[in-house]
Amino acid sequence: MNVKNTSVAYRWLIISIIIIALGSCKVTQPYQQQKGIAGDSLYRNGSATDSTNIANLSWKQLFSDTVLQGLIQEGITNNLDLKVAVARIKGAAANFKQSQQALLPTLSASPSVTAQKVASTQFGNPYNFTLSLNSGWEADIWGKLSSAKRATLAALLKSDAYKRAVQTQLVANIATDYYLLLAYDAQLQVTQKTLALRKEEVETMKVLKESDVVTGAAVVQSAANRYSVEITIPDLKRSIRETENALSVLLGRNPDSIARAALDNQIISTELKTGVPAQLLANRPDVQQAELQVRNSFELVNVARASFYPALTITASGGWSSANLGQTFDASSIFANITAGLLQPIFNQGLNKQRLTVAKANQEEYLASFKKTVLTAGQEVSDALYSYTSAVDKETLRAQQIAYLQKSVDYTKELLKYSSATNYTDVLTSEQSLLAAQLNSISDKLQKLTAMVTLYASLGGGWR
Repeated sequence: MNVKNTSVAYRWLIISIIIIALGSCKVTQPYQQQKGIAGDSLYRNGSATDSTNIANLSWKQLFSDTVLQGLIQEGITNNLDLKVAVARIKGAAANFKQSQQALLPTLSASPSVTAQKVASTQFGNPYNFTLSLNSGWEADIWGKLSSAKRATLAALLKSDAYKRAVQTQLVANIATDYYLLLAYDAQLQVTQKTLALRKEEVETMKVLKESDVVTGAAVVQSAANRYSVEITIPDLKRSIRETENALSVLLGRNPDSIARAALDNQIISTELKTGVPAQLLANRPDVQQAELQVRNSFELVNVARASFYPALTITASGGWSSANLGQTFDASSIFANITAGLLQPIFNQGLNKQRLTVAKANQEEYLASFKKTVLTAGQEVSDALYSYTSAVDKETLRAQQIAYLQKSVDYTKELLKYSSATNYTDVLTSEQSLLAAQLNSISDKLQKLTAMVTLYASLGGGWR
């Protein structure tokens, strides 16, 4: 082994690295974080400037119903979409770990035994024993390996953001289906209570007919009115069953009944505040995911651009070779060498150019997708805010409507008994209007609750 030649090789190697590195400063570009789209324009009303953001609350703080809390926890533990997201994180973590090790040299061992055929008159060992170690290292002079590592890091962070986005949507879906189930329960209770009153009314009409207060038409109208209410009950029960089944799937369990509280017991335990527009980007996992995808594609463009430049590789090998195992430490049996070389692509069938073009096209696509995600986020926040506000505005008006309709039903029933100035058609109209208002009141409460959930999710809440 020639120590002098090895020293010269090291010297030229260091000089080559320095010379090449001086010209490599601008091959790869540093990433600039995306700033989104005009923050203030995300809100049409322009009033969303509170310093507190409900997305910073955990779902246990926002939802005070302990039954709902238990269902959400069950969903986070067992939901299959969330398990898929966790599996993606594991794969992305493995890719990132490998990209870090790509900066290190490779090392491999190759033991071998060679048998040689010798003449019968010759004596000696016909075998040759060899043990070699080979190592290789690519100098990251153009930043290609570093860019690849940053790309896999962005992919890892993106998979984590995806998991948080899945959990955010999961929490919102469980809460929405839960509130929908409570609304169906409330509508069923109102309908069943109304049906009981309609049955009593049919009997009352029969008595009034016998007293010649009403005609037979009023009797059959009251019976038809009774069945018009009763016929809606099977559909309500079907909706309840379907919602229970959908909620069961979110919880990762077989379709089954769902334990639940009552709609009247549901309260919003916090004042809804959206926070400043910049916080929208900081909280929404899907926005973070889209921005990390842009970052990943940006670094892949760097990788593709660096592929046009020569690769500097250093290889070293050494070991022991002898026909006698007893000569393990004999200097004449040991060999070693080190080489350095540049590989400059000249004609590669257009692959490098194709990779760069595709990488740039992907970057443009993901940048447009990021901007669309931000716009969609603003739309969802604006829609949820307005939906919640409109539901609050209807509360007092709906209560007044129901109160007056109840009086209308009572008055027309009394007039029907003692005055010819009214007929059963007036009673029928007022009763139908009262039932519709009562059902709409339940829908208003549902709108208020689901708008809160939607606003919470649209601001990125639910994954904490």
